[in-house]
Order: sequence, then structure tokens, then C-alpha cells
Amino acid sequence: MATKKFRCKVCGYIHEGDKAPDVCPVCQAPASEFEEITEPGEGKKKKGVNTNGNSYTLIYMTVIIVIVSLLLSVVSGILKERQNKNVRLDTMKQILSSVPAIESQLAGQDAEAMYNEYIKEFIVLNKAGETVKTLDKNADFGYKPEKDADEYPLYIAEVDGQTKYIIPMNGVGLWGAIWGYIALDNDRNTVDGVFFSHASETPGLGADIVSPEKFRNQFHGKHIMNNGEFVSLLVVKPGAKADGVETVDGISGGTITSKGVETMLRNCLGNYAAFFKQAGQANAPVADAAPAAEVVEPQTEGGN
Repeated sequence: MATKKFRCKVCGYIHEGDKAPDVCPVCQAPASEFEEITEPGEGKKKKGVNTNGNSYTLIYMTVIIVIVSLLLSVVSGILKERQNKNVRLDTMKQILSSVPAIESQLAGQDAEAMYNEYIKEFIVLNKAGETVKTLDKNADFGYKPEKDADEYPLYIAEVDGQTKYIIPMNGVGLWGAIWGYIALDNDRNTVDGVFFSHASETPGLGADIVSPEKFRNQFHGKHIMNNGEFVSLLVVKPGAKADGVETVDGISGGTITSKGVETMLRNCLGNYAAFFKQAGQANAPVADAAPAAEVVEPQTEGGN
């Protein structure tokens, strides 16, 4: 059994034993002047957290989740402006990459500066091909019409003195969204170039729609009109042809993605058909005027 300690309240003498001494050996104080010395918390039941219990596990996980969520929110807030800027620059690069002459200069250059140099106007057309809005190409950058709205965005670029019309497109591939931009020459018929991207197409197969060498370069010089009518372009098996519609070879092994591109072209460009026709109408030859009727002088009866 542990030895107890007793302190004399008169002189401070400490005695060890089972009980206080009858008389303090120092000051002769009686036993009633002694008090037992106890350690802080001694005699009390120790309390603690059961780290092996389910409650502890749930509380611990909840605290960690809350802390991590708060940290992620703070980091996201700090990086949001930078993330938005990166998305903005990437979209500018995509728009510019639809024009081969610009894409060849993009590497290592300031995309925003080049966008401001080459993109002259950003307008919105209606189904009739009429301009219904003129947007600020920077402040309204990335403008997307509401669903089912009769609004179709159009970027107008100028490259080496030549006007290019750049049209945004959205569609569906094999595994998810595909999108891109197509640039037309001033005749609104001849394709100057295209840019395609995707969310989740198969690498080495459908994902090759992004490749200039394997897919995109084929579109240069193709025509989307036939005899003044919009016909779009077909994406076909290598070597196949079609009457009245120009074709490009699809991706080998990526048939569904290739057809997704074809559908995207037809659906998105079809909304601009009236705008395309306007160029043909403007350049149509004026019919020769009918010759004036010959004036015949009336003859008097019984002439000479």
C-alpha cells in the first residue's frame, strides 16, 4: 500500500506514513494540525475519449471533411481569377486555330494580343442571316445564346487583308461532347480551316479529330454550298464520294466520332444558311435589261 504524506500546518514539516504523527517532531504541534497531501486529480476517475469507438471515428471524419472543404473553398476562391483567365486564353486559341495562317503563328505568342489583332467583330445573327446584336469581342467573350433562342454568334476576322467568318460549333461524339470552330473565306462558302476538340474521345481513335495531319487539314478548300444551296460536308470512309456534297475522310477506327463531327457541321452550319446565301446573291450577275421596244411611226392611210 502506498505511503501517505502529511504536512504540519504550523511549521510545514512533512511526515510520511499511514497517519499523521501524534506530535510534530519540529514544533510539537498536535496531530490535529496535520493535513494529508494529495496529488492533483488523485482519487478522481480519469476521463478520456474512446478512440476505438464508432462515435470517435465519425467525429474525426466529420472534422477532417469540414477542414478539407474549407481549405478547398479558400484555394478555389484564390485561384478562380487565374482559372477563368486560363479558360479565356484557351478559348481564344481555339478560335484563332480555325484559321491556318494564324494557327501557324500561335506557338509561344500572346493569344489575347493576337485575338485582339485579328478578330475585328463579334456579332449575333438571326435565322434570316440578319445582324441582331453587335457584341464587345472582349467584354462579351464566350457569349452563349439561351436555349432555343434565334441567335447565332459569329466572329469576323481579318487576315492579310482577307475577311474570315468564324462559326462556333457544338456536338456529341462517342463518349461525350465535341466542339470546334470553322473558318470560312469571304465567299461564305470555302472552308479556310477548322478546329475540333473533345471531352472524352478514345486516344488514338476518335480523339484524332484534333489532329491537323490526320483530320483537320482535309477541310481546307472544301465548299459547304452547292448551286447556291447549303449542303454542308460529309465525313466518309476513306476514298468514298458523294454526289453534290464534298467529303473528307473519317478517322480510321473512330467512325462514331467522325459521324458526330459530320452531324455537328450540318446542324450548326445549317443555322447560318441564309447568311451564306447572301454572299452568293451579292455576287450574282445582274440579268441584262430587256431591249427597248422599237417605236414604229404610224402611217397615214392612203400615203403617197
